[in-house]
Amino acid sequence: MNDATLLGLKPRALEIFNALVTAYLESGQPVGSRILAQRFRLDLSPASIRSNMSDLEQAGLLFSPHTSAGRVPTESGLRMFVDGLMEYSSDLNDEDRLSIDGECATRGISVDDLLEKTSRTLSGLSRCASLVLSPASNAELQHFEFVPLGRNRALAVLVRLDGKVENRLIDLPAGVPQSALVRASNYMNARLSGRDLATATGVIRSEIAAQRAELDEMSRQLVEAGVGLWSNDSTGDDAVLVMRGQSNLLDDIQGGEALDTIRRLFDELEARENALRLLSATGEGEGVKIFIGAENNLFVNTGCSLVIAPYHNAEKQVIGAIGVLGPRHMNYARIIPMVDYTSRAIAAVLT
Repeated sequence: MNDATLLGLKPRALEIFNALVTAYLESGQPVGSRILAQRFRLDLSPASIRSNMSDLEQAGLLFSPHTSAGRVPTESGLRMFVDGLMEYSSDLNDEDRLSIDGECATRGISVDDLLEKTSRTLSGLSRCASLVLSPASNAELQHFEFVPLGRNRALAVLVRLDGKVENRLIDLPAGVPQSALVRASNYMNARLSGRDLATATGVIRSEIAAQRAELDEMSRQLVEAGVGLWSNDSTGDDAVLVMRGQSNLLDDIQGGEALDTIRRLFDELEARENALRLLSATGEGEGVKIFIGAENNLFVNTGCSLVIAPYHNAEKQVIGAIGVLGPRHMNYARIIPMVDYTSRAIAAVLT
């Protein structure tokens, strides 16, 4: 859909289309001619309204779900409305703005906690699901340690210079002495500290392959196991997704089949390759992106839309994105400026 289609509509048809989509976004239900005539005081008979609705359907802007007498916008029609007809303010109301500012103003908060708090706030304000996308941390490493847990298990603790701490469980061979855990930890610390994960693991693997690592057999096995825990994260081509408020979206869904579709969508969003593609698509250009239905392969036949915006670091590089996932009839006029403001508030904290 483009401006030519928008401009090619007759004024009456445009007025009816605008009113119908407005009513649909408020109710999520098909809209009939009687509702339009009563609510919007259109100076047209119901028959004339129905005739215009039929023309809009022929133009690919509306369709009739099932046997309903009412119409709902197609994805193309909804896109045209959002891009060219919808009126919304770039400013949030004071209550929404203060809620977001309050989470971003917390002193000494870590980046992970900041994203967690703002994501929960966004979900609560929008009454939809919220999501945060960020690339896997590539910060330099500070410390590594094997912490014994008993019963032949240990916790591998990796600390990055940006303060992020990652803990992963590891199974140990029977009879591993504490001294082997200490030797393996010391060896890894000497090679991890001050390097990013990919570089550090490469150094360790090279030393072990060339038999330059001065380690006994048990300590060497521990080092190899420790490196293996993060082997899938060392390429730098990963992304992390956090979703909150999924129940808000599930509550809006009717029918078991539709519920299963949304649950599958959640699973697909959490797949790392899909999260990375979505982050890449969001980072193209500036400002808020709106994905309506099949405009993104993830949302085909889900009845969902995504409003998402990137956030930047001090070098103006895109380092993540935050957004709202909701039904097609979400309140775009309120949610678009809300997502935009939240992304800029996060960027202000990170710069």
